Formats: sequence, structure tokens, C-alpha cells
Amino acid sequence: MAKYVVRQSGALMGDLVASGSKNAVLPLMAASLLTDDKCRINDTPALRDVEVLCRILEDIGGQIRFNKEEKYLEIETPQIRAAGAAPHLAGRMRASILVLGPLLARIGKATVALPGGCAIGARPIDLHLKGLEAMGAKVQTFEKDGFDFVEATAEHLKGCEIYLDFPSVGATQNLIMAAVLAEGTTLIQNAAEEPEIVDLANFLNKMGAKVKGAGTDNIRIEGVKALHGTEHTVIPDRIETGTFMVAAAISGGDLTIHNAVASHLTPITAKLRETGVDVFEGEDFIRVDARGKSLKAVNIKTLPYPGFPTDMQAQFMALLAVAKGKGTINETVFENRFMHIDQLRKMGADITYADRKASIIGTKALHGAQVRATDLRAGAALVLAGLVAEGVTEVSQVYYIERGYEEFVEKMRSVGADIEYIEE
Repeated sequence: MAKYVVRQSGALMGDLVASGSKNAVLPLMAASLLTDDKCRINDTPALRDVEVLCRILEDIGGQIRFNKEEKYLEIETPQIRAAGAAPHLAGRMRASILVLGPLLARIGKATVALPGGCAIGARPIDLHLKGLEAMGAKVQTFEKDGFDFVEATAEHLKGCEIYLDFPSVGATQNLIMAAVLAEGTTLIQNAAEEPEIVDLANFLNKMGAKVKGAGTDNIRIEGVKALHGTEHTVIPDRIETGTFMVAAAISGGDLTIHNAVASHLTPITAKLRETGVDVFEGEDFIRVDARGKSLKAVNIKTLPYPGFPTDMQAQFMALLAVAKGKGTINETVFENRFMHIDQLRKMGADITYADRKASIIGTKALHGAQVRATDLRAGAALVLAGLVAEGVTEVSQVYYIERGYEEFVEKMRSVGADIEYIEE
């Protein structure tokens, strides 16, 4: 087991470069199964989730070359050897379900163990399955060897109109990938609008697909007979960038994050400006200057994109814990995403909550404590709190953080954070 040891660090100053997006690269990797040609994905981050999905793709039949120094990933799957992910791998990450649509489209069958990942809510896959059934797939679930599986079969997927009860990112991605090789035209209504959806559509269109409307709530896919390989550079990670932006604000520092798309960060930027810090936007960078600023409390409500991202909720809670006044966070996306509250309370944060709404009264000083990352973003939030807490903060279960932040300790240390990785 490993842990991060974090000490009060003062103002973080300097420049950082955001990695490629975790939430964008995983569906691109799954989409590579739609062709037997080679696909190359540039700016692929070296993350635990990426490594797990590489192993899943290898089990399915993929030939993988991951150059971590030059940050590119090559995937070629000339033959499908297995119609799904091994359950011990699928259980480690939510994104394993994304092989369902591509496998069904390519070979007419997919058997996938129900996925795991961060325990932040139920995150059912019923929207995925209802959409595939509407396209003609037969779906069943079963239990085997202690694992729950979903199996989908279809001789020919057919285009249709699909209305999503909730704009699920995963369901939108899975259904797009299934539809690109389906007969006829598929219309996904109330689709997710996240930048990661747009990136997937761009990747598929480079492969020869015909996807229109990505980034809106209505996506139209005209099925084609075959796709070919391509090369693509994944978009920057907006959540990593947002985390660094909050790090600048909470520490009273001045950070410039390069490889950033400002338009992807609008709700984060708006809320940071509301706290009283300065945010400057460039063509490929964003800068947060909080020097000499007194942080003010704000109210936040998480929503699907383009609303405030649930993946930034925990980091802002750490910020509000030391801001002046009373702020609130209303979590509307996941029902179990407040587990970090008890950990922040150990550090002296004044937080109360009921149902999905938390009230945070800023305190002058947090104190170090032994805490644990309860999920990926919660872990990052605890590190941010540790930067301004008196004494020493020890964060355990850091494998959660390593699922989604590339070289997190090294990047934080480069701008002045007193943080070290310790293997126990």
C-alpha cells in the first residue's frame, strides 16, 4: 500500500501541462475494436485505468503498443478472440462497459462483467441496454462464478430513434459506437454533450463513420459498412486542469496550466472568479492568480455538461472549507458522492449535509490528519486540503488518485507543493 504525505506548502507558483483526458481516451481505445486496422492515439496519459483497459483489449485480441515516453498508444485488433472483458479486470473500472457496443457492432456478440470503479453511486447501465435493445439486440444478464454479466447478441443492428431518460455519457458513447456499423440511421435524443463525446465522434469520423451533432443533445449516426484505422490526438483533461486551477486558488498562488481548452472549463472558471480570484484565458492555456485574494464562499449545483461537473465537486468542497462565509454544494448527478466529507471533517472542516446537499462554513485553518481517498476526485481534494492544513496530512488509498491523474506528485512538487509518495 502507498500513501501521500502532504505538508502545508504556501503559494503554488509556476507552469503545468495538462495530460490527455482520461475520460476521453478510454472510449477511443474501445472504439479501436470497430476496425481490424491500426489506430494510434496521441497524448495518451499513463494512468491505471488506461493500463487496465489495455489488458482488457489484449484479452479480446488487441495488439497493444504503449509508448509512455512519447505518450502514444497503438491498438490493432485483426481478430476478436474473446467477446468480452475478463471479470477480474472489468470489476476494476467503470469504462470496461464501453467494449459492449463496439463488440456487438463488429461480431454480433458481447459478454461483459458488470463494471466496477469508484463507489460514488449506482450508475446503472440500463440506458446502455435499452438503447441496444431498440437497435435489435437481445440482452440478458446472468451470474457466473460470483460475477454478474450482461450478454448482448444481434445478427444485424438496425438504426432507430433512441431517447435517453438521462444524458448519460457512457450510454451515449456506447450507443454511438454500436450505431456506426448499424444498418440505417440512428438518432440519439437527450444525448450527453460533454467534450469527450465530441472527441469520440471526431475519432470515429476519421475512421470513416458518419456522426453528426456531437456536442448537442441530438446526435445522428448514419451507419457505414466498415471503418478503417486512423491517428488522433486526445483532448486535454479538463478535470485535471480544473484541479490545478483550484490548487492555485486554495494556496493563494499563481499557476498557468498549458494544453488547456478554456471553453471546456467555463463553469469552473465562473465559480473560481466568483470566489474572488483572477482567471485569464489563452488560446491553449489558462491562468489562475489568487495572490493576495481572500476567498469567498459560493454555491454550487452539479449538472450534466455544460453545467458544473460532478468530477470537480470534491475539489471545490476543499476550497470552500477555507473560504470566508457559508457555501453550499448540491450534488444532482451521483447519489453517493459525499464520502469525502467525513475525511475533510477529520481535518477540521465545518461541513453538514443531508440527502445530496452539503453546507460548508469556511474555517481559518485546517489541520493535518490521517485520511483516505474514497474515490478518485475525493483523493485529489484531500491533497488540496493538505496543502493549506497546519501540520502533516497522510492520504492513503492513493491508487484511486493514480486512476485519473498522471504524475500527480511530480507535477504538484514542480510548482512548490510539499508532497511525497511513500510505499509502505
